[in-house]
Amino acid sequence: MSRRWIWHATLGAALLGSLGLPSAAFAQTSPQTAYNVPTEQLAGLADFIDGVMAQQIATREVAGAVVIVVHQGRVLLARGYGFADVDQGVPVDPQRTLFRLASVSKLFTWAALMQQVEAGRVSLDADVNDYIDFPIPPFEGQPIRVRDLMAHTPGMSDTGRITARSVDELVPYGDWLKAHVPQRLWPAGTKISYSNYGAALAGYIVERVSGEPFADYAERHLFAPLGMESASFREPLPAPLAPRVAKGYRLRDGRFVAKPFELYSQIMPGGSGTASAPDVARFMMAMLNGGAIGAARILKSESVALLMRDSHANAPGLPGMAHGFFVIRNAGPRLVGHGGNTVDFHSRLILAPEAGLGIFVSETGGPGSYGARTELTDALIGRIFPQKPAPRAAAPAGEVVPVGAYRTNRRNYNVPVKPVAIR
Repeated sequence: MSRRWIWHATLGAALLGSLGLPSAAFAQTSPQTAYNVPTEQLAGLADFIDGVMAQQIATREVAGAVVIVVHQGRVLLARGYGFADVDQGVPVDPQRTLFRLASVSKLFTWAALMQQVEAGRVSLDADVNDYIDFPIPPFEGQPIRVRDLMAHTPGMSDTGRITARSVDELVPYGDWLKAHVPQRLWPAGTKISYSNYGAALAGYIVERVSGEPFADYAERHLFAPLGMESASFREPLPAPLAPRVAKGYRLRDGRFVAKPFELYSQIMPGGSGTASAPDVARFMMAMLNGGAIGAARILKSESVALLMRDSHANAPGLPGMAHGFFVIRNAGPRLVGHGGNTVDFHSRLILAPEAGLGIFVSETGGPGSYGARTELTDALIGRIFPQKPAPRAAAPAGEVVPVGAYRTNRRNYNVPVKPVAIR
């Protein structure tokens, strides 16, 4: 099916989003918040999102997308756009269509880890080697602590080969971790360098200390209590869920061509999650409500606060890492969240705890759809929480301005990389 047809048909899919998922279905007592969102900032939000998505479908190679916003313990809106299956003409249903979470999956892993901290089975300041059955060598005499995994400060090189081309090639993620221990580069706890390996290792710690396979653990202790009935870390998906997942695509001669289901189970706790928008909404509302929805509690409020509390930043004055969440903005209000990309899916979750508001977006399509989720969520943040642009001014006297050529410290250090110029 061509992109032109996607554009003409998407309005019907958007209308499906406006009809489904009544907010009362998730109503709960709202937590105390310190930032009141003016009513006018929320008025017309659905029309605003429709406009952004119309532009993205026309220019960003987006085949399908879902958007859900929660506020004060209720679903404010849920919208579906484009198609879950382009060839069959199946529109995205914001209540039922499943999207790949990619690294947004890590938020569930950190919640699971904090459950084990609460249970007294894990200490955040302990050496990770205390909980696993293979050695992670120290660097300059310093071990990696559990909390270093949460802050993405284990001091490791990035690593590749995290996907499999077929189910037959999948390796149990515990075996994969043992065979692919990354190079140590810095003392743990000193520099943020995003680590898929570290998040997968955190899930392995949960598996080891709980005695439950990680996918089982997530279903029993996170998804089931919160009523996330279609969330799963399993690959391939269980038979009842498989028909509901949106397809990934590549573009060929201007047409979307479906791709096979992507396989990330080799880093399962770090990126193999799949869920519906209502599933993710329940998780967001629990995080915004101190770890509970109604009588269902997955974490103590103190644990949720730690997950969102500042940990490290690589440069003074810039947002850095909390404990599992990224800090997106420090004030006006404070925003934390996490993004995720597979080759085919691009997701982002953002929470404004002071305002009791959460946003989840997931999109799939051609290569041009990469970055669309950030474009949309940034537009939503700008509408809901507007800020005056920072003044353009020279650096204060005596302050060093960064210039030159830089390389990201998140990379595979066994592979050469070109620096990025900053002028």
